[in-house]
Amino acid sequence: MLVINPNGNELLLNHNMKTSEVIFVIHVFPYWIFKDNQTRQIQDAVSNVEKHFGELCQIFAGYVRKTARLRDKADLLVNEIYAYAATETPNLKVGLKNFADEFSRLQDYRQAEVDRLEAKVVEPLKSYGTIVKLKRDDLKATLTAKNREAKQLSQLEKTRQRNPSDRHIIYQAESELQRASLDATRTTRQLEETIDNFEKQKIKDIKNIFSEFITIEMLFHGKALEIYTAAYQNIQNIDENEDLEVFRSSLYPPDYQSRLDIVRANSKSPLQRTGSLKSSLKTVQISNSMPRKEEDEEEEEDDEDDDDEEEL
Repeated sequence: MLVINPNGNELLLNHNMKTSEVIFVIHVFPYWIFKDNQTRQIQDAVSNVEKHFGELCQIFAGYVRKTARLRDKADLLVNEIYAYAATETPNLKVGLKNFADEFSRLQDYRQAEVDRLEAKVVEPLKSYGTIVKLKRDDLKATLTAKNREAKQLSQLEKTRQRNPSDRHIIYQAESELQRASLDATRTTRQLEETIDNFEKQKIKDIKNIFSEFITIEMLFHGKALEIYTAAYQNIQNIDENEDLEVFRSSLYPPDYQSRLDIVRANSKSPLQRTGSLKSSLKTVQISNSMPRKEEDEEEEEDDEDDDDEEEL
């Protein structure tokens, strides 16, 4: 009769073995091979969780950090809007200030988003570092027990080959193998229960983590839509014409119109200046010609009087 030892070698069972011994050996080997494959599958499952949960944790942590940086930049933007609004006309000043108030309120919700993501998403993923470490310790204990079982089995085979007639030594080796097998079976069952709970908890945690992430984002973006709507309305309510009138009145003082009339009166065009000069010259010429005509008439009268006197 042939069996396979842990090293993969075929062993011929000793014909001097008792029936109970043969049954024991035939029972142990297939069980051990099955459990070895099962342990390898469990090890792969734990390694898979360790790898991908670690990546998810790092990416989500980066997402939270970027959101926190966005909040900081938004705070700087709010401060700059306040500073600029203080220098503007009344309507624009009020509109910008109201916009900055709404935008600042949005950053409070963004801070709440950061805190919730940190607590509900990043921390649960980070805790799997410790959970995976504990599962690896359980797996290591199971593998140690299995290796001890395989070692005892190998020693039993060697003992039977070296001392086939020494029943005392063979019995001790069988007892050691039985204890090792029972210990391996016990640790394997514990590992099975542990990994089953681990798998169940993993699925539950994944559902909770992603549900929390979606809920947090939906709450924030719902509030963001509400606040952005109010901020948009505040900007649209700015009265451009009224602010333009205020700017013009500040640019031109109240007595500007009277001064403007004076300036216009004193700053005629060159054609107007030439026309007025010609009219003034004509007036002077007419006024100058009037006395000359009167003098000529007087001289003529004097001449006539002289003639009359000579005739007399």
